[in-house]
Amino acid sequence: MKIIFAGTPDFAVPVLSAINTDEHDIAMVLTQPDRPSGRGRKVTVSPIKEYAIEHNIPVYQPKSLKNTFAVDTLTAVQPDIIIVIAYGLIIPQEILDLPKYGCICLHLSLLPRWRGAAPGQRALIAGDKITGVTLMQMDAGIDTGDCLAYATLNIDKHATTEILYQQLGQIAAQTLVQYLPEIIKGNIVAQQQEDASMTYAVKITKDEALINWELSAIQIERIIRAMISWPVAYTFAGGERLRIWQASVISELCDATPGMIIGASKDGIDVACGAGILSLRKIQWPGGKVQTVQQALNANKNPLKLGLTLGNNE
Repeated sequence: MKIIFAGTPDFAVPVLSAINTDEHDIAMVLTQPDRPSGRGRKVTVSPIKEYAIEHNIPVYQPKSLKNTFAVDTLTAVQPDIIIVIAYGLIIPQEILDLPKYGCICLHLSLLPRWRGAAPGQRALIAGDKITGVTLMQMDAGIDTGDCLAYATLNIDKHATTEILYQQLGQIAAQTLVQYLPEIIKGNIVAQQQEDASMTYAVKITKDEALINWELSAIQIERIIRAMISWPVAYTFAGGERLRIWQASVISELCDATPGMIIGASKDGIDVACGAGILSLRKIQWPGGKVQTVQQALNANKNPLKLGLTLGNNE
């Protein structure tokens, strides 16, 4: 099998590694262009590119596939199949039609639930108990292709997006290894998705990370887990941006003003919500490291006092 593999983030690496065997020829890796990141805006390469370089696999990083040069470049490879997981660019029909066995995608949800760019985050925010991986035959739509196989995963109540995607990446690798031979043999009957039960996972924005204390403690705790490790949920405390890395619901009832600190100890900063109380466990001030609440309370300057209302940036 001559394969073009398209992916970008770290959780896609196990999938590429699983098929990088003597039995297949990874003829090319497609991944997102190198981009500046972090406080120093240092140009970084994707985890998939790092893996490809280490294993002497040719890498192609177009900004778009919707041009003649990109189509000609991939056509010259003459792939038998294109395998995609979290690549990040739209693949036009002209490229979808290139391989003998088409383009297959490992989507990190149980389609048709959570089509789109942020399936893991949206599953956590919605409080889903189960998610999984869908092996899908790609078409020109966004995650609308026929489904070839599913693998399910129970979502742990403490899971963050980072943890969830690492788990799903491993499951995706296992699923691909299990079903790829059957796809090649033509033994799998693709199933059309039911559009009526579709939900769409809109891309997460930085604005969504600002905590609305009018929401319930349960909802806010889900949002905090969904925002790790990007963009990280935050609020304002005494005019300073305060990022929240870990929190837990300690009560579902409360009649205090939403956002008000009603308790502070080494175990947590207890904040009233629209319904319930949320205990902040790990936080981060601007320019500082992630710290436990106990470390924050022991600092010389600590604005997290009883009666302070979070959320006001003035």
